Amino acid sequence: MFAGAGGDVLTARMDLSRVRETYETTGLDEADLAADPVTQFHRWFGEVEAAGYWEPNAMVLSTVTADGWPSARNVLLKRIDDRGFVFFTNYTSDKAIELDDAGRAALTFSWTELRRQVRVVGTARRLDDDESDLYWTTRPRGSQLGAWASDQSAVVSGRAVLEQAFAAAEEQWAGRDVERLDHWGGYRVRPDSVEFWQGRPDRLHDRMRFRRSGNGWDVERLSP
Repeated sequence: MFAGAGGDVLTARMDLSRVRETYETTGLDEADLAADPVTQFHRWFGEVEAAGYWEPNAMVLSTVTADGWPSARNVLLKRIDDRGFVFFTNYTSDKAIELDDAGRAALTFSWTELRRQVRVVGTARRLDDDESDLYWTTRPRGSQLGAWASDQSAVVSGRAVLEQAFAAAEEQWAGRDVERLDHWGGYRVRPDSVEFWQGRPDRLHDRMRFRRSGNGWDVERLSP
């Protein structure tokens, strides 16, 4: 709601009920699936890269606050293997605090142009220092300095504060390698379930879910 001319209170409305898409594409059958979700994810990710997506590794990381509020933001997947999905952040950030507190996370990959979505739910744990150090050395120098300049999620009075902090970091590390901060590193989400969603005509979408079972995976089809 907002105030219009003369102080009248107006309600802004946006009716999206007529926004529709027809999902004409190939399906996803049980016979198409790999034996495990990591291999299946690699297959789809390769197809997404081939389709020319900008930052195909972008994902929504969902957590929950200590008082039960949902919290979500976009982050970048940096590695996936049999142990899980890996990303990096500042350990003093809101997301890190929520991850450390709950030890759980959800990830969502939305590749709408291919009518695909992947949902991951699992436990979240910090990487060891060696793994974080190894990734840190691959980051552009500007990104390393930015980590030193930003107290992520803290309130700042203006952009000038950040720019001054970045200039100070440049001066501090001039002529030498930028070291990783103790409070910056990675998390690994070990999946307990991974759902692959493929859009189909008439909203009869294919939803195939892997659920961890002992040392293997159970596969089940979900109703759309």
